[in-house]
Amino acid sequence: MEPSQGPKRLVIWGAKGPALIVAEIIQMRGELEIVGYLDNLSPDRKGTEFNGGKVLGGEEELDRLLADGVRHVIFAFQNNRARLRLGAMVKAMGFELVTAIHPAASVSSQARIGAGSVVRAQAAIGPDTSVGENCIIGYGATISHSCSIGDGVHLSSGVNVAGSVSIGEASWIAVGVTIIDKIRVGRNTLVGAGSVVTRDIPDNVVAYGVPARVVRENPDPCLSAQP
Repeated sequence: MEPSQGPKRLVIWGAKGPALIVAEIIQMRGELEIVGYLDNLSPDRKGTEFNGGKVLGGEEELDRLLADGVRHVIFAFQNNRARLRLGAMVKAMGFELVTAIHPAASVSSQARIGAGSVVRAQAAIGPDTSVGENCIIGYGATISHSCSIGDGVHLSSGVNVAGSVSIGEASWIAVGVTIIDKIRVGRNTLVGAGSVVTRDIPDNVVAYGVPARVVRENPDPCLSAQP
């Protein structure tokens, strides 16, 4: 008989507020051991305490982590494009992206959740819905049946997505947005808080209002602050 193995070890990339949320989900599920946190933007934080663990450094630590047998990574920051870019990088290195679904979320057995995605408490995802890799599904967000949510999408808290909606890669749907059924939202698009989307929205724009209207091109493909 082979000896029993301990929990798989995980590094969380991010060391600010979103990392607190991700760490709590990981700890509640009890399937992975958090070895520490990475922070690319603040090298002075290396070795400092954060959320009961340590900031290990930035991406320069990845080779060492691999050598130490750490094979699992999850991202905990809001920069949509950075999650996708760095996700491809760590997979090429040999890491596995971890998916974190809060025990208080409701996810249909017929839904598909991509690697690296985070589903926060009270979110609900219906049947025949596909959520891509490295997405964030916020507190209380709902996604009905037969929806397609592209890689790197961020649905903020309280977003309501009706049936048969498509949202393109790396788009950010801000707090409290409602999207009616059969709508397509393009790639790299920001829909402002509280908007009601009643018609299709193209790629690479900012839209908001009731009903939501395109107000300008989106000049920032990352859509949000640095990780």
